Amino acid sequence: MTVQSLIIDCDPGVDDAAALFLAFAAPELELLAVTTVGGNVPAHLTQRNARMLRQIAGREDVPVYGGAERPLKRPPAGAGDFHGAEGLGDLEPFEPQGIIGDGPAANAIVDLVMKRPAGSVAIAVLGPMTNLALAMKRERRLAEHLGPVVVMGGARSEGGNITASAEFNIWADPDAAAVVFGSGCQVTAFGLDATHQVRATEARIRAIETIRTEPARTTAALLRFSQRTERTLVGWPSPDWGAPLHDPCPIAWLMKPDLFSLKPCRIEVETGSDLTRGHTAVEFRVDPATARHRWAVAADAQGVFDLIAETLKGAERARGG
Repeated sequence: MTVQSLIIDCDPGVDDAAALFLAFAAPELELLAVTTVGGNVPAHLTQRNARMLRQIAGREDVPVYGGAERPLKRPPAGAGDFHGAEGLGDLEPFEPQGIIGDGPAANAIVDLVMKRPAGSVAIAVLGPMTNLALAMKRERRLAEHLGPVVVMGGARSEGGNITASAEFNIWADPDAAAVVFGSGCQVTAFGLDATHQVRATEARIRAIETIRTEPARTTAALLRFSQRTERTLVGWPSPDWGAPLHDPCPIAWLMKPDLFSLKPCRIEVETGSDLTRGHTAVEFRVDPATARHRWAVAADAQGVFDLIAETLKGAERARGG
């Protein structure tokens, strides 16, 4: 089995939590660090939340580095309505144990990537791209030294979830997203076109609830919080509906690429207009041989949830559960 070295940059966040629990349990991934950024909730909460989730998963060996408190050029935004005031739904906050990584997240990203062979370290950006953009500004060689860059962000045919055409992560810091997409590195983007296909239905949540570990129980509880929130704030078109599970998609793709269909493209981000701030212009009329970006157009939703359940069960077996 090939093991992929990985940094996760995130803003936990209910769906970030599901992604982290998946990555913490995945034997296919060598998780080098978790870096956090202000996004779904303020930066001091996202760092604490990442450390809480690390403790629940029993992965205190993974360092957590706090990062940017605000976007590159704009005031901070938040999404507490969808994630709860503390960012993790109904999960009772606690002061986690374990060390906090020394130094800001951008420096940690540069150090972890540049000290390893070129192309060997992937980064999954599950929130605003501020930390990665700052890292690229501090180390000009970073883009060419990185391995796969996978991001949750953007929207095309599905439309936006914060404005008519913008997805929250890109809208929150469009200037940072423009830096990353324009850096020349290979970026695979999982926007709403794909993640809205991956929905936490009742049957899928129940399958996770049967797993006898704290990460699985916590994942299921967070998904139920998302169910209630989606029903209240967005609406529920049918009894079989479910809240979309955004952030685990890039992690699932790193583990099992055939769960998603991708198309080569060029992605540019609108930074100048208030009306279309954060719009992702996804252009498929490109030469596949030279395209630096790929856009997820389809997802095997059941396959993603099966992977989550199988991975969490595998961790249960490994611990003798």
